[in-house]
Amino acid sequence: MSVLDSFRLDGRVAVVTGASSGLGVAFALALAEAGADVVLGARRAERLEAVCAAVTRLGRRAVCLRTDVARPEDCHALVDAAIGTFGRVDVLVNNAGISGERPAEEETPGQFREVIDVNLNGAYWMAQAAGAVMPPGSSIVNVSSVLALVTGGLPQAAYSASKAGLLGLTRDLAQQWTPGRGIRVNALAPGLFASPMTSGYAEGYLEEMMPRVLTGRIGRPEELAAALVFLVSDAASYITGTTLTVDGGTHIA
Repeated sequence: MSVLDSFRLDGRVAVVTGASSGLGVAFALALAEAGADVVLGARRAERLEAVCAAVTRLGRRAVCLRTDVARPEDCHALVDAAIGTFGRVDVLVNNAGISGERPAEEETPGQFREVIDVNLNGAYWMAQAAGAVMPPGSSIVNVSSVLALVTGGLPQAAYSASKAGLLGLTRDLAQQWTPGRGIRVNALAPGLFASPMTSGYAEGYLEEMMPRVLTGRIGRPEELAAALVFLVSDAASYITGTTLTVDGGTHIA
């Protein structure tokens, strides 16, 4: 296998959560471009259909299913859809997530739990469901955030805690599943990328953050998607239990 061929995903099936918008769409399309068939889950089912159509135009097969990852039964249903349609699951991308900017003294227990349930617990339920059927050589990527490592200057305690929790989850699942079962588990820690989340920030926030971004700009979704394809492909077959920070250098600035 040549170096370039090691990045290909032909014959593999990838499950992507949070696939109805933003970075999830970029992930789904990049995986399809690399040769994978995809199974896409998100709470906004009406938007998923457009993503499925885009995957089909790339010449790959796609299945879409409304999925709330905070519900373990939905996670199992998404994996069951993959097995029922394609007969296998080789890649899981835990991308589903929600945010919330609230001062710590004002955040209610319900608001905090909602973020943890989706961002952290949901990734665990998906990993449990997919890990039960993944063959050796499979790969899981948990989409964390640079806010698991540094503060962004916003009141985001629940979000930051959930994303930091994903890094611990990544390490532990890798320790459990890589030696005996051959399932690699890694994390991505994105910085500022063009997405619905960044478009909702208060006016001037991105400009204030630029001195902390060594590259001097926000990232393009395809730059993060390329890092994802690397992590799930054979090109990264000797990498597990690690976090790949893709943030233009924010975490060291």
